[in-house]
Amino acid sequence: SAATPPLLPPGTAPGEYRPTPPAFAPAAFTHWAAVTPFVLDRASRFRPGAYPALSGAAYAKAVQEVAAAGRDTGTTRTADETQQARFWAAPIWNYWNEITQSVVGGSHPGLVVAARVFARLNLAFADAVIAFYEAKYHYRIWRPVTAVRLAADDGNPATQGIPDWSSLATTPPDPAYPGAHSVISQAGAQVLRQEYGPRRPLAVTSEALPGVVRHFTSFQDVADEAGLSRIVAGVHTRLDHDAGRRLGQDVATFVLRS
Repeated sequence: SAATPPLLPPGTAPGEYRPTPPAFAPAAFTHWAAVTPFVLDRASRFRPGAYPALSGAAYAKAVQEVAAAGRDTGTTRTADETQQARFWAAPIWNYWNEITQSVVGGSHPGLVVAARVFARLNLAFADAVIAFYEAKYHYRIWRPVTAVRLAADDGNPATQGIPDWSSLATTPPDPAYPGAHSVISQAGAQVLRQEYGPRRPLAVTSEALPGVVRHFTSFQDVADEAGLSRIVAGVHTRLDHDAGRRLGQDVATFVLRS
């Protein structure tokens, strides 16, 4: 992990990842797929299926959704969705460790059980990060800000280019597919659901939006909102979210069975 990450040449063809505004920073963690997983036998074990064709209806629908809901201004986003986008803007594993700390502390399980829960959670996260970076740099799919701005060149008559489009949140410097928030959140929900059952009242706070508390009735509700928040933030499409959910579920299930 201390190796110098190789530079990723910017894509030129429709759909290919390239650096995003405003900083146009080089792609990050390009080497992370080479990290040896802790539990998975290989980083690509649960790699999501191929990204849908840019010419298809699924792609057009996903781009239309993020273009409308994820824009910084003139958006279809509700006030609550804007809060969600801002609330979930911090590193996603931080939320899940804090949720786990609250749940474990409230159940007074003893040191051995508490250590087991945190170990399973963070082993799942560690391998999920390796797995999603492997998939991101295998497919190298462009981010919504690029997809929307260059939609006139994507070969799909159902998408419309908006050259001045900007996302609500700043786009992270890595490819879109699959979505990291969705991967990690689904993995976290799967681990905690196995330990504590599917339904539990949860109050979640955010370092990105101090003073705001969001309430949930299940771990899955938390995972769904966290993942979908990246669509209304303008940095992912639903295609990224759906693939991320599946990957997180598969990685966590594998870790829990090992």
